[in-house]
Parts: sequence; C-alpha cells; structure tokens
Amino acid sequence: MYKHFFKRFFDIVLSLIAIIILLPVYIIISILVLIFMGWPILFKQPRPGYKNKIFNMYKFRTMTNKKDKDGNLLPDDQRLPKFGRFLRSTSLDELPEFFCVDCCQC
Repeated sequence: MYKHFFKRFFDIVLSLIAIIILLPVYIIISILVLIFMGWPILFKQPRPGYKNKIFNMYKFRTMTNKKDKDGNLLPDDQRLPKFGRFLRSTSLDELPEFFCVDCCQC
C-alpha cells in the first residue's frame, strides 16, 4: 500500500512545495535563458521511464540553435554559451523536472 499510494502522494506534495519555493528562481532563470539564448526557454526530450513508458523530460535550455552556412547545427561545444555552462555545472537546468513528478503517472 505504501508503494502505491503514500509514495506517490509524498512525491507530489514534496515536488509542489519545491516548485512553490523555487518559483522566483524559475522566473529569473527563464528570463536569463530568454535573454542569452532566445526562445524556447525549455528543452523537451522524450525519455523512457518506469517500465519503459515514454515521458517528456523538461530542462532549461542550455544551448543555442546556431547553424553553419549550410544550415547544419554547429558542434555542441560551439553552441554552449557561458550561461549554459553555468546552468549545467550547477544543475539548475534540471529544475523543471519537478513538474514531471506532478504530471507523470510513473
């Protein structure tokens, strides 16, 4: 019973508390991502979850969409600005994952 009800309940409650507490940080990072890297603010990627069920993982975007003259994306190291490196090194880019706890039935 714990695994099916209480764990899910505590996961949701704790993630909601974290989202509320971190709301100012979300807003600041969103504005900075918009300024330094443009739109979209979030990066979405389908990933396998529990029992290989596919879910969308969200992170703050850390790379630009810069392309070469042929229209191909530049290598990763050329598309990662200083602010993106900062987000990755501090793991702040992963804060939107708290929203996945609330919406996924994993």
